[in-house]
Amino acid sequence: MRTAIGVDLGGSHTAAGVLTEDGTIHAQHELDLDDLSFDSVVDAVVQVVGLALADAGPNVSAIGVGSPGNVQAQTGTILYSPNFGWKDAPLGKALRKKFKQPLYVANDARCATLGEYTFGCGRGTKNFVLLTLGTGIGGGIVGEGELLLGSSFGAGEVGHHQIRADSGFTCTCGKIGCFEVQASGTGLIRHAFALEPSFPRSSLLDSARDALSSKRIRKAAQAGDPHALAAWKNFVSDLSIGLANVIAFVNPELIALGGGVSSAGAFMVDAVRPEVDRLTTMVPKGTTRIEIAKLGNDAGQVGAGIMALRGGLTTHG
Repeated sequence: MRTAIGVDLGGSHTAAGVLTEDGTIHAQHELDLDDLSFDSVVDAVVQVVGLALADAGPNVSAIGVGSPGNVQAQTGTILYSPNFGWKDAPLGKALRKKFKQPLYVANDARCATLGEYTFGCGRGTKNFVLLTLGTGIGGGIVGEGELLLGSSFGAGEVGHHQIRADSGFTCTCGKIGCFEVQASGTGLIRHAFALEPSFPRSSLLDSARDALSSKRIRKAAQAGDPHALAAWKNFVSDLSIGLANVIAFVNPELIALGGGVSSAGAFMVDAVRPEVDRLTTMVPKGTTRIEIAKLGNDAGQVGAGIMALRGGLTTHG
């Protein structure tokens, strides 16, 4: 079987896996990103890809890289990435100088969507949406079996449609109340801080305020902590609005929820389903399934590797 390297480049770390065309990852390497400057990130990607290439041996067909931001797929230039603070960053050009194999760059969430659609819970569907809930919200849309890219490769940026334009938090993109800033993992943390005055005796923020995580808030909510439950309720409300909007936009068979926040599993899905049904009007209620994605954190690497093997971001081999 042919082999590729799939790279998932995130806002806090980068990971590279050795992928065979059956969707199996045979080796993985990960590196934290302490410096988000362009040169430092390029160096980190070169390092993890080098480790993966050493594991894979000499017969690697190509390298695929999924990066946050709007990516010009032909060149691999990052036109705009609020997570990195980059504009017109020539990532593809810089990386191609380092490797002899063909190298492709695309948006990380679109790569994850390709991976989940091909080898995860999207397999067998025609109309499918993946939402990655982490530091932000990434997305990808498959319509009638085709991964939608848009006229400038921006299709699927559902994280930046506004759901609370008058009363929401300020997003990294500059707008107010984007779906991403309200319903991502960091959105849940923002809800907890915003509710702090209403819970003066809360222990949720007693210590390690800078280290507060969405996982800690979720676990506290599951344990019945009033402050965490209130933050979770607001988070679920915002997540449900965004999901109902996606259903209205796309009418998919399935929305898969991936990313770190998806580790909440049934606790999250069971909370959003009735609220999404309540908010769904012009599309028959209950026709879109909402599930936790199957590939977890591997989806980005799998999708980037598939992209490399296919010579571009397509759902067809």
